[in-house]
Amino acid sequence: MTPLTLDDIYRLQLPGDPDLSPDGSRVAYVLTSQDSVLDSAAHAIYVVATAGGRPRRLTNGPADTAPRWSPDGTTLAFLRAGQLHLIAADGGEARPLTTGQTRPGGAGVAAWCPDGTRIAFSAADSVRDPAAPVVVDEGYWKADGVGLIGAARNQIFVVDVADGRVEQLTDGADDCTAPVWSPDGTRLAFVGRSGPGLEYLGVSAPYVLDLRLEVETGRIPVTPQRIGTGTLLAGALCWYPDASALLVTGRTSLSVGHLNLLHQSVAEPAAPPKLLAADQDRNVMPGAPGYPGALAQFHGDDIIYAVRDHGTSRLRRLPAGSDTAHYLDLPPRLAISGAKVASAAGVVAFVYSDETTFAEVGVMDLGSGEFTRLTEHTATVGIKPLVYQDRNFTISDGTTVPGFVLRDPAAPIGGPLLVDVHGGPHNAWSPQADAIHLYHHELVARGWTILLLNIRGSDGYGESHYLAALGAWGKADERDVLEPVATLVDEGLVDPERVALTGYSYGGFMSCWLSARSELFAAVVAGGVVTDLRSMAGTSDEGRAIAEFEVGGGDRIAGSSPLAYVDAVRAPTLILHGAADERCPPGQAEQWFQALKSRGVVVRMVLYPEASHLFILNGRPSHRVDYSRRLVDWVTAHTGHSRSEPTDD
Repeated sequence: MTPLTLDDIYRLQLPGDPDLSPDGSRVAYVLTSQDSVLDSAAHAIYVVATAGGRPRRLTNGPADTAPRWSPDGTTLAFLRAGQLHLIAADGGEARPLTTGQTRPGGAGVAAWCPDGTRIAFSAADSVRDPAAPVVVDEGYWKADGVGLIGAARNQIFVVDVADGRVEQLTDGADDCTAPVWSPDGTRLAFVGRSGPGLEYLGVSAPYVLDLRLEVETGRIPVTPQRIGTGTLLAGALCWYPDASALLVTGRTSLSVGHLNLLHQSVAEPAAPPKLLAADQDRNVMPGAPGYPGALAQFHGDDIIYAVRDHGTSRLRRLPAGSDTAHYLDLPPRLAISGAKVASAAGVVAFVYSDETTFAEVGVMDLGSGEFTRLTEHTATVGIKPLVYQDRNFTISDGTTVPGFVLRDPAAPIGGPLLVDVHGGPHNAWSPQADAIHLYHHELVARGWTILLLNIRGSDGYGESHYLAALGAWGKADERDVLEPVATLVDEGLVDPERVALTGYSYGGFMSCWLSARSELFAAVVAGGVVTDLRSMAGTSDEGRAIAEFEVGGGDRIAGSSPLAYVDAVRAPTLILHGAADERCPPGQAEQWFQALKSRGVVVRMVLYPEASHLFILNGRPSHRVDYSRRLVDWVTAHTGHSRSEPTDD
């Protein structure tokens, strides 16, 4: 096999969002490829039998996502360009269930009623006129990847499968998402973002709609009931099999920390939630872009869920009546991204990655523990995977910082080094094949060494490590980057004059911070940057929450901003930023560019039109390739020789 090149992005086919048929016989999933003509991702739905065989393409795409099996396994609901469609599991023409007339603002991911007659979904209750003034009264009024929201809120809707009639079940200021039906189909639970006044913090709680009241009163919308007491950060929900309680992924306090599994009584709605698997000291991962995981769900009375462990999202099983969970017997470096349990069949299906594949569909028998790979999408590309060497570095204060070194074993020692800092800050590098950071493959093929560090604040190493940089961004974790680099230099593995630094989001913050605090780096590429925490607090969609929870507010905001130390920057710096980034607004990049430019530092800024904060994950393929190519060219140009050597310039 050959090393991956940047243009190989157009050859990659990556499965995702799996759903397992109720009888456990088939997995539906989305296969994503990159369309070089339309310069966008193309999505189609495939089905593969758990008994084996070639995957079968079910839809033609190019914008088909979120397949969900009907309770009887005969039909799949899916989203096509934002509207719900139905298609027979054996194939045929898809039938639109919602349209631009019935749902002008589109629909959401299907949640089938247990009897198969209705589908619930969450969607915006109105369509904002892009030319109309935006009136803002609350702190939650824009979102990255969406843009200006204004007064629009997500509400809960149901659509009749037979005739397509749509009813809106909720109506109010709360943002209502993630509906799930009770086992008997009489109630809907959902997550409601609470307010007013605290909506910018993402305060949320579980709610229940009793649809029997609809029949009794004939009134729509039905008033939902909040379940549980006290402040709660609620995420994904699942009903207990006897419908007496909800399984909630969330927190019982408004603070930074691990997400937990919570038992929330529905029979006693005023009761506080109970913490499950309290001793695991790992973050529960329900899954989100860039944060792979799986929704917690039941297998009988046992709970199957995902946690992050040493950078890898892994499946665990919590037996009924126990508070001690154990990992499913899968390889420890196999990372889960989406999973679905067919309880009656005793099977769990999932998309996974490991050191040899970017993404494949797999299935595990929960009784025998047998694991089967069902697809070979990466094998069709034939790329050479990178080798992740585990390293642990002891920092001068005694802290252990884990990480990975990527390099071609045949490359000569004493070559250039790229240090890459992950985002979050509560994300983590993981030792799996990575189709996002394409520049890793390109640079390793050119003889570079890559250093990936799970510094303080990283996920997967316990909550104390997770919280170790709170209130001290940069100051608490700068040694976690600088000292491991010094170790590699002392070992003779890399040239101290040819060290480059990069990172995205929080990694972009650290790239700016470290370039102002150290002269170690010959070149810097800062992506999705944070440079001025004070202005970010007032302009980011999550700025106030970040300032309050992560930084600590007050004097810490100014003292933790790279802009306060910009006078010390000397390294040639490339800034790469989405022009439609609402999480780290482009003004952050502009401030850094102007500050470096005015001080005579070699600097270049590249803005990607219409690109949100997550464009490096799901943006235009041409933008993602351009990002990697510019990074490779910049660090290569500015580390082509030792800084002490003469040049021809």
